Amino acid sequence: MARIFSVFLALFIASAAVAAPVEKRQIGDLACNVNRFKIVTALAGTNSAVGQIQGSDPTTATQVAAAQAGLSSAGDGIKTIALAIVTGQNAPAAARNQVQQGLLDAQSALGNITDPTASSAVANAQSSLADAIQDGNDVVADCN
Repeated sequence: MARIFSVFLALFIASAAVAAPVEKRQIGDLACNVNRFKIVTALAGTNSAVGQIQGSDPTTATQVAAAQAGLSSAGDGIKTIALAIVTGQNAPAAARNQVQQGLLDAQSALGNITDPTASSAVANAQSSLADAIQDGNDVVADCN
């Protein structure tokens, strides 16, 4: 996740130097860009929190892997969007859908963890994920 954050930040900074005209929606205003930064940060925090979940049953490990896969997919969608922004292209709708689906997949996987020995770590990951989802909703609202 730190790599995703670094890539997004580098691409965002580089977007200021892009010579091609970029639509206002793509560059975004301050609120839009703050929310973009927040979702990347929340996604990194969620990935870290999910990595700390340790349970006593194999189902927990399976669900943790599924949550990590969802977060990875969401991160890949964010990288695609960031690349589109810095190259002056419209962010592909498929990438936005990929971010949303990845977050929902992670949410579902975390919700399927019932191991009581992991409940505190799961709650922490779910809280961080809820922040990421809200930040994603804010990006959609502020970057249109």
